Amino acid sequence: MTDWEMRYQSADMPWEKGRAAPPLLELLDRLEADAWGMGPVLVPGCGLGHDVRALTRLGIPIVGVDLAPTAIELARKWPQASDEAYELGDFLDPEWSGERKFSAMWEHTCFCAIDPSKRPKYAEAAAGCLTDGGLLAGVFFLTPFDPGEEACGPPFPTTVDELDGWFTPWFDRIDGWVPRAAYAGREGREWIGLFRKRAQP
Repeated sequence: MTDWEMRYQSADMPWEKGRAAPPLLELLDRLEADAWGMGPVLVPGCGLGHDVRALTRLGIPIVGVDLAPTAIELARKWPQASDEAYELGDFLDPEWSGERKFSAMWEHTCFCAIDPSKRPKYAEAAAGCLTDGGLLAGVFFLTPFDPGEEACGPPFPTTVDELDGWFTPWFDRIDGWVPRAAYAGREGREWIGLFRKRAQP
């Protein structure tokens, strides 16, 4: 099990690029602002908060959550972009969100970082914290390893079919594509998926 707090304390953060994920910026340019709802928008595993701050251009509340205290401390040291907030908590623990609901969620790095055995719990947590009709938008790392490279994570790979399988009990996939924009080395290895939560009986 990865000790994320130790990774942040020791600055062992290869995922930290100092800026928002290029696929998120591509999505923000492509998707109408009202598709995100009235907020708040949740960013699980927010790290230093670059994606959180990028999402403030929507003009609605954005909440980043991370289970590493040092990640939240570092995120709060960046200049405030708007009324974004950072919270310490475990997204997979339903007690963290409680009765709160979010109109949308942006996924980047959290799904690929957790042990694959926890992916059903991730899908359930996403469904549990979103309003009916809420948007789950994410960029998913399909092939983090080069051919012949030892496939040990995190990050852990996934497939579009697997994502559909995890999310179908609660969500309808409304779009998906390979982003044109990516961090160096991730070109063609990621996939943006948009899922809309169905009204639950």
